Amino acid sequence: MEVIKTINLIQLFRDSVQKHYDRTAFISEKQYITYSQLNRAVNSVAGIIKQSGIGKGDNVAVMLPNIPEFVYSYFGVLKTGAAVVPLNTSSTAFELTYLLNNSDSKILITQTSQIKKYQEAKDKLISCHQVIAIDSLNQNGELCAGAESDDSSSYPEKINPEDPAVIVYTAGLTGKPLGAILTHGNLCEQMDMIQPIFRRGPDDVGLCLIPLFHTFGATVNMLNVIQAGCSTVMMDRLTMESFFGAIEREKITYIAAVPRLYVGMIFYEKASKYDLSSLKICVTGGSAMPPDFIPVFEQKFNVRMLEGYGLTEASPACSFNRIESVAKHGSIGTPLTGIDIKIVDDTGRELPRNQIGELIVRGGNVMKGYYKDEAATASVIRDGWLYTGDLGRMDEENYIFLTGLKKRMIITSGFNVYASEVENVLNMHPAVQISSVSGKQDLMRGEVVKAQIVLKEGYSADEKEIIRYCKIYLSNYKVPREVEFIKALPD
Repeated sequence: MEVIKTINLIQLFRDSVQKHYDRTAFISEKQYITYSQLNRAVNSVAGIIKQSGIGKGDNVAVMLPNIPEFVYSYFGVLKTGAAVVPLNTSSTAFELTYLLNNSDSKILITQTSQIKKYQEAKDKLISCHQVIAIDSLNQNGELCAGAESDDSSSYPEKINPEDPAVIVYTAGLTGKPLGAILTHGNLCEQMDMIQPIFRRGPDDVGLCLIPLFHTFGATVNMLNVIQAGCSTVMMDRLTMESFFGAIEREKITYIAAVPRLYVGMIFYEKASKYDLSSLKICVTGGSAMPPDFIPVFEQKFNVRMLEGYGLTEASPACSFNRIESVAKHGSIGTPLTGIDIKIVDDTGRELPRNQIGELIVRGGNVMKGYYKDEAATASVIRDGWLYTGDLGRMDEENYIFLTGLKKRMIITSGFNVYASEVENVLNMHPAVQISSVSGKQDLMRGEVVKAQIVLKEGYSADEKEIIRYCKIYLSNYKVPREVEFIKALPD
């Protein structure tokens, strides 16, 4: 029997709704949303967007936390043929202005609580002249009461694999974020790559902790959930008590999270009070899990932990440890099926096994390019290979070990921060002559942002003032946690 290949995310969505119509898709604040209700809500949002003239070739920004409305908006936008531009909910008005303008977004879908940021940016916006407070339209679940079937004649006849599905902004080397274009084909290929690793089925229940605006979060906690027909518990804000309680109450089988959460689990004193016997697999990514903590975690909670590697430009997963294999200490696993990974030197020549060089990746998951930036695209995609900027080595059994970064980047709680972006903001401060930003090791976050500052002669400033200033322009995770004042930058 010939297997029909999924060519776009709307086909993936419709197929799953048809197969799992009455099963629970998402659980949020004790609200159980079935696939049929999810379908109705998506149709409702698609209709609202369509009435605004949105269609194929347009971009719509979505700035929402981990709530069902994110999923409604995501697939509602895709159904019109437009591309989703997921934005970090901690974006400042300063950042929002750039992101909306650079992405040519025509509409911003967000929460009532975020409207103030849009209003502050409004006068500087070029194309985004409409904002939708999606929570105000769904106060009593009205979106789930929408039409069961959409008016297909009013939507694009065909969404092709090469059509943009999302434009995800990631840290840029020059200090300005770059929009990675991930196509429907990229993300469908990624689903086929990770499903054999995670092995999820309709009876599995996940826990959605990584923000869905993050590519890793969207892939493992939304797209793979829908592909597998399973359900997931959405948690926007959590405490260790609510987190452990959700695992016990909903019989969670699967968790995907950044290392910070798992380290917190290890040190949580009341962990033994909860029944976690339902857990089958814990996936970690976004930043490196301290290698010595993995066996400690597995022994304490009697569950297998799988660490992987990826980047936004690759949809994002590229390698993973397998549940059927014995993990090698400190390894991020082997390449996923359908992905080629090589270790190369500065000239692009492939290096022998166990020699350190740059990881380059090739596969159907690799982005189309950076939005409106051919030069940046050409700098990272060469002859079909994505140059990641990550340093590592590969052993004789294809296990990959990361050793560092070629680029000046900080990874904090799974988010990438380029030092230059923070330095650009610091150097705008009237008292700052010059600054240097680096990452400082942190057990919970992997790294935190540290700033070294040389003040102008005759000017003064303290750490609190600098941090307060940065919060005006930068998302919380980019703001320095430590500020050191020095007389001159080191050579």
